[in-house]
Amino acid sequence: MSDLFSLLKESIQGKNTRIVFPEGKDIRVLKAAVRLKVENIINPVVIGDKEELEKIASDANFSLTNLEIINPNTYEKFDEMVASFVERRKGKVTLEDAHKILKDVNYFGTMLVYLEMADGLVSGAIHSTGDTVRPALQIIKTRPGVSRTSGVFIMARNDDRYVFADCAINISPNSTDLAEIAIESAKTAEMFGIEPRVAMLSFSTKGSAHSPETTKVEEATAIAQEMAPNLVIDGELQFDAAIVPSVAKQKAPNSKIKGDATVFVFPTLEAGNIGYKIAQRLGGFDAVGPILQGLNKPVNDLSRGCSEEDVYKLAIITAAQAGF
Repeated sequence: MSDLFSLLKESIQGKNTRIVFPEGKDIRVLKAAVRLKVENIINPVVIGDKEELEKIASDANFSLTNLEIINPNTYEKFDEMVASFVERRKGKVTLEDAHKILKDVNYFGTMLVYLEMADGLVSGAIHSTGDTVRPALQIIKTRPGVSRTSGVFIMARNDDRYVFADCAINISPNSTDLAEIAIESAKTAEMFGIEPRVAMLSFSTKGSAHSPETTKVEEATAIAQEMAPNLVIDGELQFDAAIVPSVAKQKAPNSKIKGDATVFVFPTLEAGNIGYKIAQRLGGFDAVGPILQGLNKPVNDLSRGCSEEDVYKLAIITAAQAGF
């Protein structure tokens, strides 16, 4: 895992990437932002009242020297931001509503990213996933050709690295959704130096069972293969057929995946969330994420149980996404 982050640090060093931290009141976020600033990895932009944040830092015996802090209540370009937000929402909010909405730190921070005053955003230490993702979907929106965002985990143990998707956002994706998730997950794998070999997972391997659930994965595989013919994508595959060469040879001898998959696309959020936690808790893998993909600009969501180290690492990932 340390090698992974060393590579990511090297990729962003000297680029002056600006990452917004809307949750400045949280000491984990503050400490991580200070560390990133001191190490000169990224330029943190922390949202909050400067005096209040300085007191939090002082009480914990550290300094916020040279840390950029922006207070929505005193921001000199707030009216311009409000006008841009109303325009972006295409009449769905009034000026009065926009003034209130942009006092929310996540909406304010997301607008900084949208207006290119920052390159990405990290939130979720004290907010729900919805509170982090909703402003991103309304303001930054998904890239052309992508209909929805999705959430992946990088699973790392010693030299082994895999991508698990979707483990955070889409509860019951359809075939087209799964195909999109597969292609976006392959791009994420490449960003982390993982050669993407994408397995579309099911409880069936190549027709060993038949149901609407397996048909969905078969269709998703065909769509993904058509959308990205240069990628190695195959399914439907059971997990053992995707990861164990001897099982792959027996169950799917003609598959492009020879028990060497690196990207695993789960058929539902339920399966993905359970799967990554089993690998993390029983398999001893580090789970880095969730990393949101498919957006025009990177926005990432922390767990509310996160540590300072989690904030620090997710900020590095977000900066790497911004430069990818």
